[in-house]
Amino acid sequence: MTTGNGSNDDFRRAMVVTAHPDDAEYGCSGTVAKWTRMGWEVVYVLCTDGSKGTEDREISSESLAELRAEEQITAGKTLGLKTVEFLGYPDGYLEPTLEVRRDISRQIRKHQPDVLITTSPTRDLLNSTYIGHPDHFAAGEAALSAVFPSARDHLTFPELFYDEGLEPHKVREVWVMSFGDNANFWNPLTEEDVDLSIAALKQHTSQVVDPEQAGKWMKSRRAELGKKIGAEYAESFRKFTLS
Repeated sequence: MTTGNGSNDDFRRAMVVTAHPDDAEYGCSGTVAKWTRMGWEVVYVLCTDGSKGTEDREISSESLAELRAEEQITAGKTLGLKTVEFLGYPDGYLEPTLEVRRDISRQIRKHQPDVLITTSPTRDLLNSTYIGHPDHFAAGEAALSAVFPSARDHLTFPELFYDEGLEPHKVREVWVMSFGDNANFWNPLTEEDVDLSIAALKQHTSQVVDPEQAGKWMKSRRAELGKKIGAEYAESFRKFTLS
């Protein structure tokens, strides 16, 4: 069992790659709040436009995408993000194609994160009560493939290097969001971190039906994870250290 904030004290940049607006708020925003509090630069990369996640028959996909982008930008400001990058792929149809991998590789080379967080590329039916969204798996697979080897090698997607002038970059750690028994790393959080993560989640007004209940769930879940390491709160991950 590993705890703490990372293997190296010189980490200062992080990237979170998810499928939709609000994915990161649910999965790792306490960690993001902690990092920004410590002076890190944190970037979100959203693969899809979030244009399908509603039961409202009166709103169009275009209007929903615009609304959810605004919500994510506001949530990002709440957390103190450096920026939010929108790749704009259609919600609900994401696949881990070479195009998606290239576009994530571009962002990795542009922002040069020490740590990258993403979602799991596999469906976990044994350790989770949530069957999962196919876009989450696709985003995770594309992000991991971008980390290794696409962002690292200048001859992979050579247009990024030769035409756009983006130097290759080696991500030093990957943290895969983990809510089941397969975590190997629990990142301790303060109440301030958790409260800020809840404030960010509440900016997603089109998705959070009951903000107070969502906040209570967030706090309870992170308190439960904190007990595993003797901390007040925590978030859990499957962490990989890359050479």
